[in-house]
Amino acid sequence: MKSLGELIRPCGPVVDPGAAERARDRVGELAAWPALDPIFAAAPYLASLAVRDPERLRRLLTRAPDASLAAILNETEAAAAAGDLLVSAAQLRRLKSELHLLTALADLGGVWRLAQVTGALTQFADAAVRTALTLAARESAAHGWLTGVGDGSEGPVPGFFVIAMGKHGAFELNYSSDIDITIFYDPDVLPLGVGQESAAVAIRLTERLAQLLQARAPEGYVFRVDLRLRPDPSSTPVAVPVPFAFGYYESVGQNWERAAFIKARAMAGDLPRGEAFLADLTPFIWRRNLDFAAIADIHSIKRQIHASDTHEGLTAAGADLKLGRGGIREIEFYVQTQQLILGGRHPGLRSPMTLGALEALAEAGQVSHAAAAELTAAYDSLRGWEHRVQMIADEQTHRLPKAADDRRAIAALAGFDRLRDFDAAVGRTLRTVNRRYGELFAGEEPLSSRHGSLVFTGVGDDPETLATLGRMGFSNPAQVSGVIRGWHHGRVGPTRTERGRELLTRLAPRLLEAAAATGAPDAAFLRFSDFFSRLNSGVQAQSLFLAQPALLALVVRIMAFAPRFATTLARSPAALDALLDPGFFGPLAAPEGLTERIAADGEFEATMNQARRARREHAFRIAVQVLEGQADPEAAGAAFADLADAVIRGLSVAALAESERAFGAFPGEIAVIALGKCGAREMSAQSDLDLMTLYRPTEPDVTSDGAGLTADVFYARFTQRLTAALSVHTAEGGLYEVDLQLRPSGTKGPVAVSLQAFEDYYAAEAETWELLALTRGRLVWASSDTFAQTARIAIEAALRRPRDPAVAAHDVREMRALMAAERPPSSAWDMKLSDGGLVDIEFAAQFLQIVNAATGGPLRPNTGEALECLAGRAPAQALAALTDAWRLQQALSQLLKIALEDDGDPEKEPKALRALLAKAGEARDFRALKAKLAAARRAALAASREVLADQRTR
Repeated sequence: MKSLGELIRPCGPVVDPGAAERARDRVGELAAWPALDPIFAAAPYLASLAVRDPERLRRLLTRAPDASLAAILNETEAAAAAGDLLVSAAQLRRLKSELHLLTALADLGGVWRLAQVTGALTQFADAAVRTALTLAARESAAHGWLTGVGDGSEGPVPGFFVIAMGKHGAFELNYSSDIDITIFYDPDVLPLGVGQESAAVAIRLTERLAQLLQARAPEGYVFRVDLRLRPDPSSTPVAVPVPFAFGYYESVGQNWERAAFIKARAMAGDLPRGEAFLADLTPFIWRRNLDFAAIADIHSIKRQIHASDTHEGLTAAGADLKLGRGGIREIEFYVQTQQLILGGRHPGLRSPMTLGALEALAEAGQVSHAAAAELTAAYDSLRGWEHRVQMIADEQTHRLPKAADDRRAIAALAGFDRLRDFDAAVGRTLRTVNRRYGELFAGEEPLSSRHGSLVFTGVGDDPETLATLGRMGFSNPAQVSGVIRGWHHGRVGPTRTERGRELLTRLAPRLLEAAAATGAPDAAFLRFSDFFSRLNSGVQAQSLFLAQPALLALVVRIMAFAPRFATTLARSPAALDALLDPGFFGPLAAPEGLTERIAADGEFEATMNQARRARREHAFRIAVQVLEGQADPEAAGAAFADLADAVIRGLSVAALAESERAFGAFPGEIAVIALGKCGAREMSAQSDLDLMTLYRPTEPDVTSDGAGLTADVFYARFTQRLTAALSVHTAEGGLYEVDLQLRPSGTKGPVAVSLQAFEDYYAAEAETWELLALTRGRLVWASSDTFAQTARIAIEAALRRPRDPAVAAHDVREMRALMAAERPPSSAWDMKLSDGGLVDIEFAAQFLQIVNAATGGPLRPNTGEALECLAGRAPAQALAALTDAWRLQQALSQLLKIALEDDGDPEKEPKALRALLAKAGEARDFRALKAKLAAARRAALAASREVLADQRTR
């Protein structure tokens, strides 16, 4: 029998030769390196297993893989015999690592097929659970909770048994899977110690079993344990007595629970009683007679799952291979719903294994052979890719990375030389599964909720519907029912047509489910109602929501915890059109061609409207990605700035053309400089534009061709047109607030500044605060590339003049003290003006730039980049504190500016928003976030004071 080292083959290209080489250096020479290089180059977790114990790797490579598996399983069972429980637990963790390395090498090396891989993982899980149960039982006996530990067919604890559920039960465990188990016991059989209660002993035994498997140590862990598939897990203990279980399933057991038991298997403990328990449940799982309502309810299992799924899109980037559209779960439910309907009368269809059941359905003529073949191939591919995703870092994830570089590692492990070929294969597979899934029970649609009936016809409220709405969490069910019945009566634009009302009949249950899912159903429904009532014709919007349930869930969820966003969408429902773009959730790249589209619109007012539509659409996209946690704060700030840049450029071209049309061409050049948040590329959804225009005539006394305007007048008119184009409200709404006060001399000076005046002013007159503001100066547009470069040089020259650090520090401290007196923070959630907030951090970064620029110090408009580049020119601890506080408050500011009105208090908003803020701040919960924010501000305030203390530049 050949060894694993002889059988293994390279799985794909070496994506990181350096990583492979490092693994080689630490492990040493092996004949199998050509096959190992691609694995260790792509999967850090597998490389760590190899380098942690090179001898283990050598041992696995020199044995036949089946022999290695048998040895691991034997050692796992034997671990129960060790005298020390902690030693045994450590042995289980070591064996899990060895199994992981074996299965990964055999899988990736083409030695084992999917069924062998999942079978090996499941056999080890079985053995580990049996050993952990024996260890827990021995400990319980030592405490006197049990009279002893059995060693016969009844297991270590007679009357106590473990049922493997889900993939574990079907021998389909994935690489980094948790294990779904349910634990039952017979109170009359447990060998209880003197004075012990059966429930208490069973619960302690179960908790210890789970603890032994889940405990983490340097050598890893054995399995995460999920006990939630027991009856009514929110109100029952972790171990369930058998009589209660039978009563539960006979009285209130639901179809989803029947589906869960399709894969159930007695796995550990008292196996005879476990098998008898499952046999007694057979009439519950496999009903022979199903009426129409029961069949419809089974159908709804499939439709409910489909309607509430994640719907990320049928592309590889970010695809959820398990829960997403076209994923593994769709194949499983495709099979299980048909098994539930047909298996009662056809025992041959009861296979717990997905592919076995699919084959049986095809042989029985219930599924076409073509569909079975396609779904079988898809299942094999999806499970294989799922394993490779998990092999990267031993994480229980099913999602392909969004980043191409990260996804390239998965592709290499899957045998693809080119990422685009891998992405195409994933896309084809997802589309195939989703298409076949959509064919199942086609044409049937449940119109109720899982909570009960939802009926809104007739002249009065339906009592059952009111009860359902109450169970869904609505505080005033009659009000909700009345609103929807009003919609059915055509009282709003979207339902004034018969088609609109037909669509509403289908949409209303989904809307209510989506609102309930937010955890703040009242707020979600009220804000959606406001939006819905403002639609002139809701056929398109309702059709869109019905076609994409995830889109409805997204909009309702955001409305629940983002009142400003809800108001914006209600005022401009056309923003929803952006969601039709298939790239809506793609990377936040600068809007391609937007400048050209704006500038090419021709008539000036039409250009302004085009800019507003484009900005609304792209800002909506950025805002949604921030609220959904898909865009990090710095990327969002840059995306908002990129959007502003594109709009400014397009309108600058249009404003110059309009000025030349009105006054004649002028022989000169003009540039638009962004300052403030736009200049720093730190914009939020509510940021205004701080702008400055610089111009230079070709000759001192030239005038425009038509009206004979001088340079100062011509470019002032241009600036006024640009400002109006950016700020006035048109039929398409507003765009930005524009502030020109950061120009030389502020409101006292001309609105357009000549290059010479700019240079003279910053050479002799500019105050410290103006120099701080200029550090964020960034050229956005110029009428020529030459003048663009000239303007950049002028800004840098102004900033690189020598400054007295003591004078500058004094000025900054005075300016901050004046600001604190005149503009105190509005609340603890004022990220800008709070002590240690963004203003303190920005002042410190700007101060360090202007006092170090003359000696070659960095100049960066972006605060985060500036702090990073200032290393060595200020105390490292102070820079770190400033950077950490800046990133935290930028993250929170981005979210707050999208979600809440200016005076909004997140502590008064639904829990969902507070959870989102905690996530954005990388805190475990909202309370931890507040503590983290306060600590970060204290550190930043101390750091800014240290930076601004009178001292020589570093």
